[in-house]
Amino acid sequence: MDIIQKIKESGLTGRGGASFPTGDKWEAVKNASGEKKYIIVNASEGELGVMKDGFILENYPQEVVNGVKIALETFPNSEAYIYLRKDYYDKFKAKLVELTKNLPITLTREPGGYLCGEESTLIESIEGNRFEPRMKPPFPTEKGLYGCPTLVNNLETFYSISKIYKDEYRGNRFYSITGDVKNPGVFEFSEEWTIEKILKETNNFPEKEFFIQVGGGASGVILTDKELNNRATGAGAIIVYDKEKTDPKKLMKKWIDFYFNENCGKCVPCREGVYRIKEILDGDNMDMEKLKDILFVLKETSFCPLGKGVSTPFESFLEKIY
Repeated sequence: MDIIQKIKESGLTGRGGASFPTGDKWEAVKNASGEKKYIIVNASEGELGVMKDGFILENYPQEVVNGVKIALETFPNSEAYIYLRKDYYDKFKAKLVELTKNLPITLTREPGGYLCGEESTLIESIEGNRFEPRMKPPFPTEKGLYGCPTLVNNLETFYSISKIYKDEYRGNRFYSITGDVKNPGVFEFSEEWTIEKILKETNNFPEKEFFIQVGGGASGVILTDKELNNRATGAGAIIVYDKEKTDPKKLMKKWIDFYFNENCGKCVPCREGVYRIKEILDGDNMDMEKLKDILFVLKETSFCPLGKGVSTPFESFLEKIY
């Protein structure tokens, strides 16, 4: 069976956060016009509380390379890049060089920060340009690296492709569990499992009143302990907070400091909005109405997912916990 058809039938979605159907993305690259095509393994993984890609590189690098080889065989006249977060590059370079020997695969050390995990910013950085997102469309599948059709998938996605090719894929995914838990770490379970089941299976279900952040420690949504019948989507991160000992303002300051440091400054809503939120949280008295107004503007008018994502943790936290 054609590998793209197998990927579609598996139901695999991207593991980088957006959860786009993987088979559709591969098909788009396959059908795109262009003599040259590129494949990029996105192992930037800059979100707070997300560490699954590092775990996979530590334990299953051969599976990842196998997934890339399948992509190279699927797209004639293609070459690949494995795009690694700085510390991942330093730690895993030697092993990956050995595994990719004699293959058209280049290892790239991420030159920027969190925003370089966004696919178009990633492409800009490989080309040596400023670390800023591109206008879409055109999407990378049509016009990506050096103007050629480009497949950008998360590192875990290539691990899953290898499993699909060998008929070993069982609908599992990796989860990063951190925060106020007994047994933090990375675990592989069915993507159908609820958050409650995952926490109990890993002996991480808190005894005290708590809330969680799901998807990532910066852009993830806040859920109460009464909303655990949901699945952990996005980047598969589950961060647990002890409600009694968590300082709301400190938590919000952690989020906004992250966005302030990782902001590219390209668009006014995000550049100014993040600055103003930081200004509010650094002050003694919080103007809640102004904060909510800025979050709304960020969500509705920011150029890229970073700015739009700022509102997710804040709005859900203010509604359910604060």
